[in-house]
Amino acid sequence: MPDTKFDELGPFVANAKSCPKTGLHNPLKNPERYVMWGEIMHQIGYELSKPATADFFAKLIQRVMPKHSKQALYEVQVTANFFKNFGGDNPRFNAGGQQVAGDRVGQRCTNWRWPFGPVCIVSPFNFPLEIPTLQLMGALMMGNRPILKAAPQVSIVMEQLVRLLIYCGMPPSDMDLLHAGGRTTGELIGQNVFRMSQFTGSYEVAEALSQSTRGKVRLEDAGFDWKILGPDSPSPEEFEYVAWQSDQDAYSASGQKCSAQSILFAHEIWSSRGIFDRLADLAGNRKLADLTISPILSHTTEQILQHTNRLLSIPGASLAFGGKELKDHTVPPCYGAVEPTAVFVPLKELLKPEHFQTCCTEIFAPFQIFTEYHDNTEAQVLEACERMSHHLSAAVVSNDPRFQNRVLGATVNGTTYTGMRARTSGAPQNHWFGPAGDPRGAGIGTPYAIQMVWSCHREIVYDDGAVPKDWIVPQPT
Repeated sequence: MPDTKFDELGPFVANAKSCPKTGLHNPLKNPERYVMWGEIMHQIGYELSKPATADFFAKLIQRVMPKHSKQALYEVQVTANFFKNFGGDNPRFNAGGQQVAGDRVGQRCTNWRWPFGPVCIVSPFNFPLEIPTLQLMGALMMGNRPILKAAPQVSIVMEQLVRLLIYCGMPPSDMDLLHAGGRTTGELIGQNVFRMSQFTGSYEVAEALSQSTRGKVRLEDAGFDWKILGPDSPSPEEFEYVAWQSDQDAYSASGQKCSAQSILFAHEIWSSRGIFDRLADLAGNRKLADLTISPILSHTTEQILQHTNRLLSIPGASLAFGGKELKDHTVPPCYGAVEPTAVFVPLKELLKPEHFQTCCTEIFAPFQIFTEYHDNTEAQVLEACERMSHHLSAAVVSNDPRFQNRVLGATVNGTTYTGMRARTSGAPQNHWFGPAGDPRGAGIGTPYAIQMVWSCHREIVYDDGAVPKDWIVPQPT
């Protein structure tokens, strides 16, 4: 892949400046391009659903982001479904607005969803196809001209996707694909050529971008995601299902997903039934050989084990399972190779100011916190959720509507699943996915998310009625 440097950014800057603020199309300019994008979306959804093409992209994902073959193929299927959702007339529907009657004949208030023009997308490594594609296509359908910068170690996936887009009819001049490191990308964004930048990734980079762009950003950053097992008495089948789902949420893709289950609050009913032990059994079945556990690209083994030891120094904390380096592996030391890990921390200790930040630090790895609560400490669980700094996804595992309402009414996570089958991660092509509680938050997956992130509101007030006959020229005051 190219390693673009500062002095090679000229063409990217020129292309961004070539796009007007009104975009490549909008409801009043080049509207035939909505039709064009509807056809492109239809065609690529069809192409990406072909078994040979889907298999190609799934294996390509595995070349750069180690995950189980089912996880990789599911990422392709989610992306294909997204394309299918926006075929036909749906691109033009995304730009639709409302009309309101005026005060008199000839006056009416209309509004449209209007593009920003030149925009930038910075996407992460963990979902090399799904996340950048969904944001890229939202930007393009709305009429923006994006520059896409994928994570360098996985950018080959998006290069192949862009080639497929061109094959399906996208004009190559509609976007740029930047292969570069973070500093070069920061230099490009800092030149103030983008009307808006969308970033998915770490909290630290998100805050830096907010400052360099003077707030012209949409962010999907850190997610320390919680799951609460409610005061239900689960049947054997429900118990097994919840255990299986919790293992999937915490450890599929080795926890390298922004929606991974980071902390499990278990009511004493669940802990007395052995939910922690059952999760240890399920996690113990994962192995490197079939990539049900895999290398960690963002943390080293040493960093993960150091964090584990810091947690174990908290009074009353204990290792539930894991906490060791994988055996007999050849993973390079610049990556992580650890067993699925969980550390139990007593709720009263977790809430103490000297421990809370450590307990609620997101580790992009197969790692989670366990804790237990009782009926009389439910309020402390809600206090913990309130004090967490980022509010991406969450799960309320209960069929009790009163418990559900108490928790949902006291929390703010943007994508929250509730019910006995609740999970922390799902398919973002069939529902809105994103954080809440932050005006910079970026959504993904739905028409509403596309409108919110990739367009702004434009109001046009038509007033073309006749001048009133009794109008008198006002005297100067």
